Amino acid sequence: MVVPNVRRETLQNMLLKNIKHGSTIYTDNAVGYDKVCYNFVHEVVNHTKEYVHGRVHTNSMENFWSLLKRGLRGTYVAVEPFHLSRYVDEQVFRFNNRKDGDRKLTDAERFEAAMSGLAGRRLTYSDLTGKSDSPHHETTGTGAEEPF
Repeated sequence: MVVPNVRRETLQNMLLKNIKHGSTIYTDNAVGYDKVCYNFVHEVVNHTKEYVHGRVHTNSMENFWSLLKRGLRGTYVAVEPFHLSRYVDEQVFRFNNRKDGDRKLTDAERFEAAMSGLAGRRLTYSDLTGKSDSPHHETTGTGAEEPF
């Protein structure tokens, strides 16, 4: 998820809100994670010494960020900060739906998974853009909107 900054308080509040108490968390040794051990099982890899310590590593997360950055720089190019969380959500979906066990998912299977998550949901123009003046509607003299 998008966070406003990487200060200790911000990161740890996000972890507390979104991760079950007592879960195991693997991080690097960034100072923002230094007090995580009070609420979680916290295992750390110190990247100045090693990138893997037994089963503790951050390689999967670093792979995710690499793919996200590649998409933002190469595919989407001009991303408004207002929409950044949506691009992150899309990449989370893609990353989490890469495989089914050892089998790589096809684009059709990933598309089917995405469509099944949309049933009964609606994204309005104003929610998408933050604007209330939809280009697909015009206001009548009664104040009601009518489609073109």
